[in-house]
Amino acid sequence: MNAKELHDKTPDQLREELANLKKQSFNLRFQQATGQLENPAQIRVARRSAARVKTVLNQKAAQAATE
Repeated sequence: MNAKELHDKTPDQLREELANLKKQSFNLRFQQATGQLENPAQIRVARRSAARVKTVLNQKAAQAATE
């Protein structure tokens, strides 16, 4: 998901997306620890996606504070 798609979502939708990404990240780390992870790059993608969602959430919060 790119940043443009994230900007179109509401803060509640973004928080839900962040929760899903954190669950996904946890599951990927668990798979890695047990040796079941097939594609280690998925961990990096999940982390970066979560960071992207957090950035958009912070931008929206800052914008709402200045209005």
